[in-house]
Amino acid sequence: MPKNKIRITGIDRVYLAVVYTLLGFFVLTVLYPLIYVMSASFSSPRALMAGRVFLLPVEPGLEGYRAVFNNQNVWRGYMNTIIYTSLGTVINVFVTLLGGFVLSRREYPLKKPVMLYFTITMFFSGGLIPTYILIKNLGMINTLWALVLPGAFGVYSAVIVRTFIQSTIPAELFEALSLDGGDYFDFLFRIVIPLSTPVLAVIALSSATGHWNSYFSALVYLSDSAKFPLQIILRSILVENSSKIGVLASGGAVMDVTKMLEQQYLAELLKYSLIIVSSLPLLIVYPFLQRYFIKGIMVGSLKG
Repeated sequence: MPKNKIRITGIDRVYLAVVYTLLGFFVLTVLYPLIYVMSASFSSPRALMAGRVFLLPVEPGLEGYRAVFNNQNVWRGYMNTIIYTSLGTVINVFVTLLGGFVLSRREYPLKKPVMLYFTITMFFSGGLIPTYILIKNLGMINTLWALVLPGAFGVYSAVIVRTFIQSTIPAELFEALSLDGGDYFDFLFRIVIPLSTPVLAVIALSSATGHWNSYFSALVYLSDSAKFPLQIILRSILVENSSKIGVLASGGAVMDVTKMLEQQYLAELLKYSLIIVSSLPLLIVYPFLQRYFIKGIMVGSLKG
């Protein structure tokens, strides 16, 4: 046998067969629900209610998407969500980067007390009512700031940034920059940020996902429907169609059974169409950031 070739025994083949089988099973368990939701969203309502959809769309159509996008509030919700997500992500990344950078400096005298204080906030919070009172006293009720400023600093993300900086960027770079007349701001913007692309991509993706999928904060702090994000709009569409079924069902002798069934079928189809509409932007963006995401998590999670 060639010297550089590793001999694979029968036990190794059995082991690899078991590993590949388990991996294939796990891939199917993750991939099939996504394929099913996609296929169900493009199927006809009657085929969906009859349970005829398993893998591919049955009687393909765009009825569910028409019902979603014919609602003008969806487009406004998309615009609001894009604004909230973009602004919130920029704020989160900047604030978290500053916090992680300060905590990474060994000469910072309050490093341990501040880190202890931040760690406590990971286990305890003030609760919904005190938080609401604080937001109200700050005059942020029914404004976009109520959605992007609370939680702008993530302790876990700051720890990842701190560890990444400590384990990746040598302290000698700051000493060399200091000899050339540079200060901490020069070090942050000219060296740390350009070298921290992987971990910043992790923070940005995590923050963007959280802002895009968030609905509870908008439900609590927003009362103007023109400012509702996409998730609230989609929830309203689903609730509205479900309530129509209840109105038809309570119509007594004049109840239109055919119309009620059509509305029920459409409400079931809307569930899958709404999932695709709300998830598609993130599914498109994630592959472009995946390599940074994996690298940033692996490096930033090491103890410094």
